Amino acid sequence: MTKALFTPSPLFDTLQRIRDATNHISQGVTEYIAQADVPGALEDYRRATEFLYSYRGSPDTFASYRREIERLLQWSWYVRRLSVNKLTRIDIELFIDFCQQPPLEWIGLKTVHRFTDKDGLRVVNRKWRPFVAKNQGHTKTPTVESFNLSPKALQAIFSILSSFFTYLVQEEYAAQNPVALIRQKSKYLRKQQQKARIRRLTDLQWTYVVETAEVLATENPALHERTLFVIQALYGMYLRVSELAASARWTPQMGDFHMDMDGNWWFTTVGKGNKERDISVSDEMLNAVKRYRNHLGLSALPVPGENTPLVFKSRGRGAISSTRQIRNIVQNCFDSAIVRMRQDGFEQDAELLSAATVHWLRHTGISDDVKHRPREHVRDDAGHGSSAITDKYIDVEMRERHRSAKNKKIKPL
Repeated sequence: MTKALFTPSPLFDTLQRIRDATNHISQGVTEYIAQADVPGALEDYRRATEFLYSYRGSPDTFASYRREIERLLQWSWYVRRLSVNKLTRIDIELFIDFCQQPPLEWIGLKTVHRFTDKDGLRVVNRKWRPFVAKNQGHTKTPTVESFNLSPKALQAIFSILSSFFTYLVQEEYAAQNPVALIRQKSKYLRKQQQKARIRRLTDLQWTYVVETAEVLATENPALHERTLFVIQALYGMYLRVSELAASARWTPQMGDFHMDMDGNWWFTTVGKGNKERDISVSDEMLNAVKRYRNHLGLSALPVPGENTPLVFKSRGRGAISSTRQIRNIVQNCFDSAIVRMRQDGFEQDAELLSAATVHWLRHTGISDDVKHRPREHVRDDAGHGSSAITDKYIDVEMRERHRSAKNKKIKPL
C-alpha cells in the first residue's frame, strides 16, 4: 500500500467555471499547489486547464478527462515530486500501479462536488477524494480492499493520459509522450475471451425501481413526479444521463417531443459525439409525458417549439444543468427500492441493486427491447454507431448456453 502524508484537495471546478481558470487561478488552488513545492507545478495546472477546456463541447468527456488529469497532477506533485513534463515511462507505470491501489486517504465512498458555495465564495469540499469506492453492502468506511479499478477504467487512464501528453508535446511543454513508450500495456489490460457483460437490472429489480418511483410520486408528487419521469425516460428512451441535463451545447425541452405526419411521436436529443438523433416514443412513454406535464400544469402534449425545460431544477424554474443532480434523483429512488426489496425478503437482489448506477437504466431498457424489437430499430433509438454495439445486449445466447450446461454431471455414473 502506498503511504500518503496528506488528504488531496480538488483542483478543477465545473465546466461552467473552469473558463475563468484558464486566465486566473483562484487563491485557494494556488496555495494548495504551492504546498507541493514542485518547480513548474503552477504551469502544469495552467496547461492542464487549457487542455480540459478544449473538451467543453462534451460534458461527459470533460468530466472523464478532469478526473484522470486531476489524479495525475496530484500524484506527480505530491507523491513523485515532479512537474508532469518531467515524467518518464517508468513514472507512468508507477502511477498506474498507484491507481490500482491508492492509499486510504485518497478514497471516498461516494462522488461529491469538488467545490461548494459558501457566503458567495467557492470553497473546497473536504469530503471530495480523487478515487471513489462504491459502498458495498454494509461497508461504512472506504478501504483499499473495497476499491476496484476495472479494466475499462484502466484503459481510460491510458487513453486520456496519452491524449494529454500528446497535447503537451504539441505545445512544446513536454519532450515526449511517456504513455506511448509503454510497450506492454497488456500486463495491465486483461483481454476478454467473450463480450463484456452488460450491467443491467433484473426484471425483479426494475419492477421494484419503477414501482417505487410510482409510490414516491403518489406520496409526494411535488418532489417525486419528476423522479418518476426521469426514471421512465432513462429506461423508456434509453437516454444517457447527460441527455437529460442542460449543457452549453444542448438544453432538453418539452418541444423536443414532436409528432410526425403519421401521428407518431418522437423525441429529439443530442448525444455522444454531439450527434443529434430522433428516438421513437412508445405509447406508455407518451402517457408518462402526459402525466408529468399534468403535474406541471401544462397541456397534455407539447406544442411545436415549446421551450419549457424537460426537467426542472429542485429550486427555481430553470432546467437541471447538473448530471450529478439527476444521478442523485435516481440514486434516492434506488435506495428506497432497496429498502422495499429487503422488507419483502429479496435480500440478495437488494444487495446487488446497491451496486447499480444510473446508466444501468439505459442498459436495461435496451436489453429488454432488443428481445422483441428489430435490432436496427433499437440501434437507431439508442444512438449506437453500429449493430455490433447493439448485439452486446442480446443475451439470449448466454441463457441458452447456461441452460445447456445446467444439468451437466461431474460424476456421470
